[in-house]
Amino acid sequence: MSMIKKLLTGTVIAGAVALAMPTVSMAFDSDHKEEWSKITILFVPWSQSSNPFFEAVVNGAKDAAEQQGVKLDVQFGEEDQKNQLGILETGIANGVSGIAVNVADDDAYDKLLCDAAAKGMPIVTFNIDDSKGAEGLCRMAFMGQNFVETGYLIGKRMIKEHGLKKGDHVFTPVEAPQATYAVLRHAGVKKAMDEIGATTEILGTGNDHANALNLMTQYLLGHPETDAVVGLGQTPTSQAVQAIKDAGLKIPAGGFDVSQSILENIKNGELTATVDQQPYSQGYYAITQ
Repeated sequence: MSMIKKLLTGTVIAGAVALAMPTVSMAFDSDHKEEWSKITILFVPWSQSSNPFFEAVVNGAKDAAEQQGVKLDVQFGEEDQKNQLGILETGIANGVSGIAVNVADDDAYDKLLCDAAAKGMPIVTFNIDDSKGAEGLCRMAFMGQNFVETGYLIGKRMIKEHGLKKGDHVFTPVEAPQATYAVLRHAGVKKAMDEIGATTEILGTGNDHANALNLMTQYLLGHPETDAVVGLGQTPTSQAVQAIKDAGLKIPAGGFDVSQSILENIKNGELTATVDQQPYSQGYYAITQ
């Protein structure tokens, strides 16, 4: 079976991009690029610049900026809240035309972004939103997943395919366990496991793949009673199959996001499924919006 056919038959669970979009009418005329060339959009991923997941996100943003004829300023927060706030403060002070940002904390960015929005600066979020959505942050739209729903989706898939049952234990490693996406994805997986009486446990892995593999392997060696692994992000999902092998276990794995190694693991039947969140679209639509 070809890779494309496998993807279309549900091996990859397509995580729909939730576009909370207002009605927008745009007039494209022959001189709009000259007019729009004065627009500068600050694009601020919360993650580390070395995180391969965001390559597709940034590529989408760059393509949209080029097509629309606007300037794009990409700056990574490097998973440092103070650093990201500094980037946003500087951009606002310099009078950027708009901001696209992902927020990993429900409270840290509220005042800064709401003050900017009150002054007429359009703000959208992508990839990670406030857990309360528009009620929790002064933003116009969000480009990304419903993390709880997709966590529940992959949890139910693992239960159905592998017969997980009451008393089973599911390991749920994630890059940054305190981040909004991790908390909400875990809530979705836990909801599915609670329904059958299984337990879950989070472990922070960071974004470095070698370190994540080591941490996950050590966890599994110390918890040989583990019955399945559900990675809550690209890094742990990409390392789940190898960690299970290194720990000498034979248990199923699934998770979130897509990479070449994740797709190979799916193709080889070693990874059950992953929830793809369409990173290119997140960047593209954030800028287009």
